[in-house]
Parts: sequence; C-alpha cells; structure tokens
Amino acid sequence: MPSSCCSVLELRQYTLHPGQRDVLISLFDRAFIESQEATGMHVIGQFRDEDRPDRFVWLRGFRDMASRREALSAFYGGPVWKEHRNAANVTMQDSDNVLLLRPVRPDTGLAHPSASRPPPGADARPDSRVEVTVCYLKAPAAEALTACFEQHMRPVLTELGAPPQGLFQTEPAENTFPALPVRTGEHVFVWLTMFPDAGHHQEHLRRRAAAKGWVEPLQPWLSAPIEHLILSPTARSELR
Repeated sequence: MPSSCCSVLELRQYTLHPGQRDVLISLFDRAFIESQEATGMHVIGQFRDEDRPDRFVWLRGFRDMASRREALSAFYGGPVWKEHRNAANVTMQDSDNVLLLRPVRPDTGLAHPSASRPPPGADARPDSRVEVTVCYLKAPAAEALTACFEQHMRPVLTELGAPPQGLFQTEPAENTFPALPVRTGEHVFVWLTMFPDAGHHQEHLRRRAAAKGWVEPLQPWLSAPIEHLILSPTARSELR
C-alpha cells in the first residue's frame, strides 16, 4: 500500500480468553474487513501469534490522524460493530495493547501487496510468516538511528535472509479517538519481514542466532530487549 494511503498505523495485540482466538478470527474475517474499509481505513493484515496461542495481532492504517478519528467514529458508531461487538468483546481479555506508528520517512511505508485479499468465505491459510521487530528506545527515533539502520542493519538482515519491509516509529500525536486507548510514553522503532513459509523463517532464526553481533549497532539507542512477534496470517489477511 502506498505510504500516502497509510501514514498512520496501529499495531494491535489482543490477549484473548483461552480457546477464543479462532472464534474471533472467524468473526473478524467475515464481518470486520470490508465494513472497516468502507469508512476509509485500511485493514492491512490480521494474524495468529505463533508464540502466544491466545494472542491475536492485526494492523490497520489511516491516511492521517484526522481521518483516523473520522473512520473510527464511523465504524464504532455504525451498524456492523453494533451487531457484532458483544460477540467480539466476549473473546477478549485485553485490547489496549496498541502501538500508534508512522513511517520513518515517506518512502518507508509498506509496499502494496502484489495479490489482492482473498474473498469472503476463503478459509485456506497461507504458509507464509510475518515477523514484526519492535525496538524500544531511550528517546524518539532520530535521523542518526535511521542512518545507522540503513548503513549497518539492513545489509546484515538482508544477508541473513530477512530484508526489512516497512520502517516505522512512534506516532507522537495525541490519540484522536480516546475511546480506543493506545500505549503512551514509549518510543519504538519497528520493521516487518515476510517469509514464504515457516521453514524459511526458522532458517533465518538459525542464522541470526549464529550472528551474535547482528543487533550491536542499535544498542546505543535501546532501552529494553528487542521484541519479535512471529505471526501467521489468517485466511483473509492482505499482508501475507
């Protein structure tokens, strides 16, 4: 998707009640994709967290913060959410783990997927994996950090079989739809990597573990260990 389409992203991680993830995914893929996009937002992808069986992760994008407010107001005040909200909410323990992000530069948004999203009713899950890497920073991402990443990290990650796609940082603007909380007081630097299947991802992890110093260039900026989300796209996820 062109960066102009999604200059604001939400990385949403929901902790669900045990055994409820497939229930929510079925509802989401059936009822919450086209209905959200009809209000002007972009449902980028939805995933099962491979390491947390009760975690549902998804990404949605907006043109800007003002259109985010308008789109969310329209959807959450509209008939589809009203019809299905109880069924959705009963699956969830927590839905407030949300990072508000923006591309580091206009050219670091996600590229538009080459294939269209599978149609309603599709149930074949892709073999691909998506890894989201979240770096927690001592201060807002600066040009020096981006330059370090491009000069030192991107070539190493590409050599290890994981070329970064998309490069994001915390969107510092005030939450324009406070009915949906977002995490505040944090500074993050985030990238995504796509793998054709679990085997390619496991090979990357093996090579990354052997390259012990791969993350050293970023250490001066980090405030906490790097977080890796290993995600399996749902049957109707556009990002896959």
